[in-house]
Amino acid sequence: MASGAVGTVTRGTTNTNRLRRVDRWIAAQPELRRTPDPVVVDLGYGASGVTALELYQRLATVRPDVEVVGLEIEPGRVRTANEQLEAVRAGRTAFDPDARIRFGLGGFEVPLPDGRRAAVIRAFNVLRQYREVEVAGAWERMRSRLQPDGLLVEGTCDEIGRIASWVALDAAGPVSLTVSLRLRGLDAPSVVAERLPKALIHRNVPGERVHAFLGELDRAWRIHSPLAAYGPSQRWIAVARGMRDAGWPVSGGPRRWRLGELTVAWEAVAPAD
Repeated sequence: MASGAVGTVTRGTTNTNRLRRVDRWIAAQPELRRTPDPVVVDLGYGASGVTALELYQRLATVRPDVEVVGLEIEPGRVRTANEQLEAVRAGRTAFDPDARIRFGLGGFEVPLPDGRRAAVIRAFNVLRQYREVEVAGAWERMRSRLQPDGLLVEGTCDEIGRIASWVALDAAGPVSLTVSLRLRGLDAPSVVAERLPKALIHRNVPGERVHAFLGELDRAWRIHSPLAAYGPSQRWIAVARGMRDAGWPVSGGPRRWRLGELTVAWEAVAPAD
């Protein structure tokens, strides 16, 4: 562990394109588009720096001046990522040799030089191996390193990135939960239950809001099964509209929904205690 770094070394599973769902969501957020200092932190990128490189590649399409900082608390992973970055700089990869990206040691304290703060912190598949009681403290530490209008995105996904969910937090606390699913071949949206963020994964039991939310998603998916003839995206759009009409505080519109996303206000799914 790095001296002064806050956190625990996790498994470090990393796969190409694993985080594409959350990356494209971040790219659409106003916090990234309007910040005067577009520094984005990939916290706990794992055994390879590829997810940070992909994050830069995707965000640069909407903020060409974006800067990505990959942070890990395991020194060997930082060495590996910097070796990968050398290959990028030498033009031996498909990534931009001039990418504004660097790697360093750090944990939940999110060390950035010169007193800078992050516009966005992406912490994915990091808290999954922690205890639920540790989540609030980790959130608080990371949020304290945000710009005044910054955004923390904390969540998890499966190994190939087809099932994902994340919590968005601002300086005041959690704002929303997003689920993002590969719709083709989807049996039931509640498949995301095993990939809920740590704050919610043990709350999928009767009496908890997130349990009711997933139950309603499954019910809506079944109700709109006739629309499968028009494609899974049309079916999911109908699900999102139906959830909103039923009183769930669903945000966004068809442009996001057709990607298999659905974002709901945090208070609708927050733990009961």
